[in-house]
Amino acid sequence: MAKIVWIVGASSGIGRALALEMARDGWTVAASARRGEQLDELAAEGPDGAIKSYPVDATDESACAETAAAIEEQVGPIACAVFAAGTHIPQPLDDFKVEDFRKLLDINVGGVVNGIAAVLPGFKERKAGHLVVVSSVAGYRGLPQASGYGATKAALINLTESLKFDLDHIGVKTQVVCPGFVRTPLTDKNPFPMPFLMEVEDAAQAMYRGMKSSAFEVTFPKRFAYILKALGLLPDWLYFKLVHKGTGL
Repeated sequence: MAKIVWIVGASSGIGRALALEMARDGWTVAASARRGEQLDELAAEGPDGAIKSYPVDATDESACAETAAAIEEQVGPIACAVFAAGTHIPQPLDDFKVEDFRKLLDINVGGVVNGIAAVLPGFKERKAGHLVVVSSVAGYRGLPQASGYGATKAALINLTESLKFDLDHIGVKTQVVCPGFVRTPLTDKNPFPMPFLMEVEDAAQAMYRGMKSSAFEVTFPKRFAYILKALGLLPDWLYFKLVHKGTGL
């Protein structure tokens, strides 16, 4: 039986690289994003017939439900769902916009919730599945000029932790992925040095390895994640001092 994964956010970044990685490993990939032409290019790059294009706007609840239903009808039961769609809008103090926060919340959090709601009925009926939510190490603690982005990523960590309690009871494997800095169009917006910057192909391989493990949290590069986790344990005054110094912001 074919292993079917639905990846939302597959047109670029980690989602795109992961789609290729999983397709090469024998998965049938239902690839979703808003930009259908980029999904077609992705499908052409993968193994013959392994990647199928399912354009969808993740912020549209009904469209997500219809897309999940179409995948299950046309391809087969979704065994794994990866929600990697997201955006980043830097929030410097002199350009603090409410509409930017709303956009970040709608895409980064609302888009994931819409996807989860779309696959839960099938997971519950089959009492099986694998849910993967892509967050970020930016969700651990506040970082300069990332008040909107970081807040959405912290929300995703908490969301996935909370869901795990219930999904454990029905046999669904639940994971949250917290990457560090990965070279993508989103990180190109960062105005500060990015330590341990990873290439997207390396990040996708690390993510896929983590997805095959029993860990709840998948994070990479591990040295950077451990540094940030350690920083998170520091007293507030020392945390702010060190981050100010490290970022120059």
